[in-house]
Amino acid sequence: MKPNEPFLDLPEGDDLSTEQLDAQVQRAQDQLLSLKRQQDQIEKQKRELEELSRRQEQLYQGRTEMIEKLTRASVVLERELYDAQKRVELLREIQEAFSQHYDILESINPKGWEGVDLNRELSKALSAVDDARAEFSKSLPKIQIDAPAQPLHGEDEGVHAAAEAHDFVYWLKSGFAFTLPLLLLGTIALVAWIFLR
Repeated sequence: MKPNEPFLDLPEGDDLSTEQLDAQVQRAQDQLLSLKRQQDQIEKQKRELEELSRRQEQLYQGRTEMIEKLTRASVVLERELYDAQKRVELLREIQEAFSQHYDILESINPKGWEGVDLNRELSKALSAVDDARAEFSKSLPKIQIDAPAQPLHGEDEGVHAAAEAHDFVYWLKSGFAFTLPLLLLGTIALVAWIFLR
């Protein structure tokens, strides 16, 4: 349909036949139907464009959000990896030092000191024990940064066992304390029931 084309091309005279009027009405209806189809097509295109725009905005926001999150996470991971590598190096150094002290202490054999300067050998052995103890004490806090506290000496184990025994008694007393109100309430209810019979 041309833009300037009139909807109804009515003659100026009054002498229109019924056939002519019917034809013009049919033509107008066809034009309306064509316009309706065009309107439906335009509305469909509008909805498609709006959906595309919404999805593009969703893509932009999601992309921006995830780039920011991944960038921050990468920085944190780099720092964590660096700290973990330093920790591994530290633990490896401690392990090597412990291994050296272990080998030295294992090699001490007092039975083989016969015929040598006993005082000097004993001093060397005690010095080796002191060095191992000092290394162990210095390294222990570094090893147990995240580890739960565990007894490392025989006397500590005895204290730990006593604490466990105390815990059982504590819970036994606590259980009695928790059930005592129920026992009292039951006793009162029983006495009341007996007197009210």
